[in-house]
Amino acid sequence: MIDCELPTEGRNPRTLDVDTLPTLEVLRLINTEDATVPMVVASVLPEVARLVDLAVASLRAGGRVHYFGAGTSGRLAVIDAAELPPTFGIWGRVVAHHAGGPGALSQAISDVEDDVELGIRDAHDVQPGDIAIGIAASGRTPYVVGALRKAAEVGAHTALISCNPHTPYGDEVEVHIGLATGPEVISGSTRMKAGTATKLVLNSFSTTLMVRLGRTYSNLMVSVNALNSKLRARLVRILTEATGMEARICENALAEAGGNTRVALVSLLGEVPAARATMVLEETDGGVREALQRLRSA
Repeated sequence: MIDCELPTEGRNPRTLDVDTLPTLEVLRLINTEDATVPMVVASVLPEVARLVDLAVASLRAGGRVHYFGAGTSGRLAVIDAAELPPTFGIWGRVVAHHAGGPGALSQAISDVEDDVELGIRDAHDVQPGDIAIGIAASGRTPYVVGALRKAAEVGAHTALISCNPHTPYGDEVEVHIGLATGPEVISGSTRMKAGTATKLVLNSFSTTLMVRLGRTYSNLMVSVNALNSKLRARLVRILTEATGMEARICENALAEAGGNTRVALVSLLGEVPAARATMVLEETDGGVREALQRLRSA
């Protein structure tokens, strides 16, 4: 039975004849609906900013960010968390909990999303001061609600990303990012606009979080270490772009830094040995600009 109280379950009046259209017109119709998503995300950026600021404070204090989701929402959370270590060199600080575990990533397991107790169990390692973010298109998935309530009990900050701006569970969390994506091209298929909006919010949240934590320098990835020859060549290019110095000088600095890009960058721009660059980065929680400012004011 379709729950008409859920915006994503409603019937889209603009796509009633979708099954009668030729291929190109179906694609155009989907594309037209998709084009509304960025504007929806733009309307919730103040809430996303609040969540980023909470997460920055939490991670700087030694906490972690936990995602909780089921189905499409959970899979998007897993993707986001998995892509942060290779891009920003941050390991084990942003973790995803997907209802049903790894097996549910490639094969849908429908009943796990209704398991409140499973959500509570999956939240067992959330600590006071951590950030627990529930992701649910409906805004009321029992697995997610159970996890968030458990997280709140232990003193973690809580947030909800949903496509149901008026869900009553939004009042239970500190930050509710309610995305008004409306009915889907195919009623209830929340892998479409709802999934796209969720992906955009997660991209924006986690990328901004990494920027605020000093995991980039300008718009360059400087938190990736040289673990193989391909990466080493990429990082030398990044260092040459960031410093304007010759590739040979940057390659030597990277070698002296043991493959650590941020150490090499601070060493080059701060004109200090790698050991001194390492020390200053430790004092500034790894922020390149903060490290350089400290060197210049010393």
